[in-house]
Amino acid sequence: MKSIVTLIWILILLGSQKIAAQNGEIRGQILAQDSKAFEGANITLKGTKYGNTTNSEGKFHLKAPEGLYTLIISVLGNAKKEVSVTINAGKTTILENIQLQETGISLEDAVVTGQFGKQSIRNSVYQVRTIDSERIRLRGATSIQTVLNTELGIRFSNDPTLGTTDIQLMGMTGQSVKILLDGVPMVDRGATRESLGQIDINTIERIEIVEGPMSVIYGTDALAGVINIITKKGDGSDNLTVSARIQEETVSDEYNAFTKKGSHNENVGVTWQKNGFQLFGNVTRNNFGGWQGDSTGRLKAWMPKEQMLYSGGLGYRKEKWNAWYRFNGTDETIKYLGNINLLKTAGDKDYITKRLFHQAQGEYQISDKLGFTGALSYTDYSRKTLSTNIDFNTGKRTLSLDAGAQDKSVFTTLFFRGTALYKVSPNVTLLPGIEINNNHSTGQRILGSPTINEYAFFVSSELKLTPAIKLSPGLRFIKNSVYDAPPAIPSVNAKITLNKSLDFRMGYARGFRSPALRELYFNFHDASHSINGNVNLKAEYSNSFNAFLVWHALQQSSLKITSTLGGFYNIFHDRIDTGFDPTNPTQTTYLNISLFKTTGFSLDNKFYWKNLQATLGATYIGTYNEILEDAEDVASLPEFVWSPEINANIIYTFPKIGTSINLFYKFTGKKPAYAIINSTPVTASLRQISSYNMADLTVTKTVGKYINLIGGAKNLFNLTSIRNTTIGSGHDASGPGFNGRSYFFGVNINWSKK
Repeated sequence: MKSIVTLIWILILLGSQKIAAQNGEIRGQILAQDSKAFEGANITLKGTKYGNTTNSEGKFHLKAPEGLYTLIISVLGNAKKEVSVTINAGKTTILENIQLQETGISLEDAVVTGQFGKQSIRNSVYQVRTIDSERIRLRGATSIQTVLNTELGIRFSNDPTLGTTDIQLMGMTGQSVKILLDGVPMVDRGATRESLGQIDINTIERIEIVEGPMSVIYGTDALAGVINIITKKGDGSDNLTVSARIQEETVSDEYNAFTKKGSHNENVGVTWQKNGFQLFGNVTRNNFGGWQGDSTGRLKAWMPKEQMLYSGGLGYRKEKWNAWYRFNGTDETIKYLGNINLLKTAGDKDYITKRLFHQAQGEYQISDKLGFTGALSYTDYSRKTLSTNIDFNTGKRTLSLDAGAQDKSVFTTLFFRGTALYKVSPNVTLLPGIEINNNHSTGQRILGSPTINEYAFFVSSELKLTPAIKLSPGLRFIKNSVYDAPPAIPSVNAKITLNKSLDFRMGYARGFRSPALRELYFNFHDASHSINGNVNLKAEYSNSFNAFLVWHALQQSSLKITSTLGGFYNIFHDRIDTGFDPTNPTQTTYLNISLFKTTGFSLDNKFYWKNLQATLGATYIGTYNEILEDAEDVASLPEFVWSPEINANIIYTFPKIGTSINLFYKFTGKKPAYAIINSTPVTASLRQISSYNMADLTVTKTVGKYINLIGGAKNLFNLTSIRNTTIGSGHDASGPGFNGRSYFFGVNINWSKK
């Protein structure tokens, strides 16, 4: 019996060796038109099931039975290429480098946020929007807010008292929007996303925006979506580059080149690359002189801001691995200038922010099937309030002794993220990872010296069920040292290629947001506030659904038209909000009391024809009428209140004279809200933030090889204020762009040794 079994095994082994011997292998490399490695190109043997994609070096390999085949290389935005190849049994054939020629239309953007390696937008299961460095340059932007304020679904709200600006995405506030710098979360002291205004725009390669919960991959605060700011990394070739920028801008009719009136922006940067090594450094100065507006005396409607941004780092790249370190520093002061009283004294406040942000990241590609990435960061962030009184009789300035006049809060975060990308087969890819977050805070208004530790394990996968159907399920497990975190967060996304012109994406995700240190431990008491933190808060969680239908109407060599129709629905539970302390009605605290919903539709159209690029889009977003939860007697009110948006961007280039004309426009519709009127019977009053139009017009001109001039006008409709009849005060606007029509002129110099 044993002899028979042994004989069977021998026959099986011989058979398998014979089958293996009949297979052969081909290897090669795909290059773009500029001879750089082409990652993410699709490689298939025509008429067979055998296929693969190129790695980060543009390399690929395929195993298939012996025979003569046609190798097809394809990627959106480039001409499809066919190459005849011969596979010999038991041998490896090395092909010559294959170069793809770009069509008349620029290559579709490659994205990395939430992806399984870099890939084109069309291959992604997520709906991703990108803004590249060229578009940022054409805006004449000096801050990220300036770039984003004409994007669909994005709004900004300003707090003129504290000089901070917050973002809204898909009807949700900034505390639900994750801000990443090269995939690493930025630290903010509270709900507002001040960090957006403290990133040097001159160092940005592109911005990627993913709408919808990304809590499985990116964790807390990603309920509404993710904004990933990706910095310039260089192309790895030996070179020395020097860049410089100066831009002067009026603030309405206020400007003086030799005083603080207006906006003054300067930047200088150097990058050196040699034999895989890279060193770089940037310094940027942004000074905003404030804006008087309707204020009188020393008061300003928009407070002056002085900002210095520093960045620098080093990196080293080899064939299979890449490691780099980056430092980002912020030194910012926002000044509140008080009016002079009858005693000829005034009270001033300086809001001083200092941010030290260290990042170390690495990638290691063991093989075509397995690779690892890691990121380690440390942030030391502080916000200080310095209150002083100035006596104009003597010119003497002294510290204010009022309660809460002097304050400093310090937030430190140690963050680690490690992932592995494993291609089980051409149709199955796994992305497991771990995250460790250590958050610590101290300050006069912080209860004690609290620390929050969070540990997470997540796994996501990409399954190619058929050539047309791609599925990406994921799961995240969380352990937190303080709050009651959900035990598991699931998500599932899918992309279906209906035909060569239609793509359909849909997804469901469970989102969550952990309570911030401020909400747990911050106590704020002064003459008009009495707010206590609540250490018993639970995490917010949501259920979110979205779907997008993308129609590639035309994809010709010189003409490209794409339309995207999207819809979403989100429902939030245990939303953290302020309310009266049940144990002491005289005090306000943070409670899990709110139910909140958002829903909406969007239509985005892109048009490329020769030297013309244009986009036209619209959204209609509904937010939940929250007073339905507070007053049963007004149940006849609508469940959602709606607000529309329309945007249009037009860029036309004159290549022969190196000039472009660019128009960026957005209409933001009125934003209604209901407020309860305490009367008998209970009634509700309709309030609203009025609608407004924003538009910027810029002209760029290339002079010689290294110089680019830019000028134009921002806020063409001369918007200065927005009528707001809702409870509270403040503008539904952002930054210097809403202080009247402004004019600017800038010079950009980019010198390269190569």
